[in-house]
Amino acid sequence: MAPASVSAAPTAMPSPAEVAAVVTDAAMRDNPCPVGTEAEEEDDDASVATEDEGVSEEGELQAPLAPAAPAGPLYTADLSDEALAEAWKKDPTTLGSMSIGFVESGRQLNSHRVPDDKDWMVVSPESAWGTEETVNYVMAAIRAVREQYPNVPPLRVNRLSTKDGGYMRPHKSHQNGRDVDLGFYYPTAEPVRERERERYIDVAMNWALVRSLVTNTDVQLILVDKRVQKVLYDYALSIGEDKAWLDSLFNAGFNSVIKHARRHRDHFHVRFFNARAQELGRRVAPLLALQPDQNLMMYRVRNGDTLGGIALRHNSSVVAIKKANRMRNTFLSLGRRLVIPLKGPCTHCPIPPPVQLPPRRLPPQTQAPALVNTAPEASGKLPNPCTPAAPAPPTPVAGPTGAPSGLSTAR
Repeated sequence: MAPASVSAAPTAMPSPAEVAAVVTDAAMRDNPCPVGTEAEEEDDDASVATEDEGVSEEGELQAPLAPAAPAGPLYTADLSDEALAEAWKKDPTTLGSMSIGFVESGRQLNSHRVPDDKDWMVVSPESAWGTEETVNYVMAAIRAVREQYPNVPPLRVNRLSTKDGGYMRPHKSHQNGRDVDLGFYYPTAEPVRERERERYIDVAMNWALVRSLVTNTDVQLILVDKRVQKVLYDYALSIGEDKAWLDSLFNAGFNSVIKHARRHRDHFHVRFFNARAQELGRRVAPLLALQPDQNLMMYRVRNGDTLGGIALRHNSSVVAIKKANRMRNTFLSLGRRLVIPLKGPCTHCPIPPPVQLPPRRLPPQTQAPALVNTAPEASGKLPNPCTPAAPAPPTPVAGPTGAPSGLSTAR
């Protein structure tokens, strides 16, 4: 049964700028990982709700990374427009993973599932799909922690996206294969169920994970509660990490990599830049009509919308929309993003701008501590400030062209 209209339905598609504004506004209001979506998630109590109000996930649109955006396909230069169109028409699977649209309004193609492994635990296999870049980044970051702490317990890998991406209830993001929820490292493989997780996590191992994400992957942002941030920051500072570098990660305002978000006191929400997958998704957008099964657009439900009206306005059908969105009825909620199967080319669909991959924020080479810890295991407790520090081992001199051991600068 279709809901009653609140006001007259819009008669025209929003412009790309309007859609981008809606996406950013929604992302700032909505929580990307609502309570109850993972086995180990729980909400903060009412005493902290006020201070957290209005603080949530950053939108997909970021501040400019350079004076001008790149004009050409920087990360898919091996494919001319003609070669891309030919491959898309013949066999899209040959192009590899594609991240189409925005994290709050998008989907993915040719996705990969996080494989089972002794170093991590896949909590929800049906929603553990991401682009090849995202999956590789997740595995690389976790394995770097294992190299540093051989006895580290398996990390819980929670949700990424569904196999085809798109809306995944109850999340607002997690739509185009670039987001992943990672649990915390605890002293044992079993997660602690207490509310104040920052008192129970293994701080050393969790800082190693954050450091690995920042230095070994093209991470865009890491969302975690500010109370967890504090213990990580304090620990990193206590072991000799460069304060200016830490401040660039934690305390740089909009430009921080690590940001506060509500209901993120028990996990990290990590988003990666996907240079190739994002650029492929942007370039195939005008070609979608050549593959009817992939000729889809994303639409945000507004006041007055009905499923029949949306279908009529976009040359689709109610049956096709319900199937594409796994809907059991025709009820619509304001703000929901729908996948709309199209019968012709979409000339007004919003397309993300060309990808601009920023340089990784590596710590100063002369002051970054060694990544390999020779201690048998980490306690996760902060050092006692009253205990004299042990003398530091001699710092090896880096070669003239090399980077510190364990820090990958490869793209």
